[in-house]
Amino acid sequence: MATMTLFEQGAHRNLLLEDFGGGLAVQANQHLIIHGDRAVLLDPGGHKTYARSRGEVTSQLKGARLTDLFLSHQDPDIVAALNGWLMTSDARAHVPALWIRFVAHFGIDALVESRIEPVPDGGRVLPLGDVDLLILPAHFLHSCGNYHLYDPVARILYSGDLGGSFGIDYRAVEDFDAHVPAMLGFHERVMGSGAALKAWAAMVRQLDVETIAPQHGAYFKGPALVGRFLDWVESLECGLDRLGELYRLPTRAV
Repeated sequence: MATMTLFEQGAHRNLLLEDFGGGLAVQANQHLIIHGDRAVLLDPGGHKTYARSRGEVTSQLKGARLTDLFLSHQDPDIVAALNGWLMTSDARAHVPALWIRFVAHFGIDALVESRIEPVPDGGRVLPLGDVDLLILPAHFLHSCGNYHLYDPVARILYSGDLGGSFGIDYRAVEDFDAHVPAMLGFHERVMGSGAALKAWAAMVRQLDVETIAPQHGAYFKGPALVGRFLDWVESLECGLDRLGELYRLPTRAV
């Protein structure tokens, strides 16, 4: 699938890069925000996708410079190729403070360690030229140190694993009810708790969100679909809410 433009206005572009994985690797979206002569790459990916992803990002920059990398949490489909990106650019990497010493196990060269910047628990503003992107806390959704990123120009909320869907062949959700089965099992098992989802939804409702773009699967565009998604997560039982289904003694298969 080709790279897709989610938003473009003047010198501001938001691009959804095709999945560069395959085989056993989980499907993973990459997102690139370009504003003027600066750019930030979200969740830059793993080792096997690095070469193709790097080539596509370079071709899309069109004279802009990759200044920032945003890593929502510590999973390998997000951080495993971080050293490659840091060694081939002068970008700063914004990494959850909780995970920096763990991300280092993916092989971070001493030459680039100084460009890894910890994101505190409360999140922070990430300036991209004259635009302030917001790094938002999304802890326990699913990682205990987890963040999302909001672009106020495009009104896109990049939601990481939250909203992720699998086993589909479309990029944009059109029928929310038909899409739920592609999300349900993943969210019930991986998201931390309904309490975390309710707190997240209350925070997001304070923003002007036109699009929710997860790291896996299809995105939600327009107030109706964004609203349906927020309503859905607010009522979902997941993670700790479902412990009784998981803590059982195993039995021998017949």
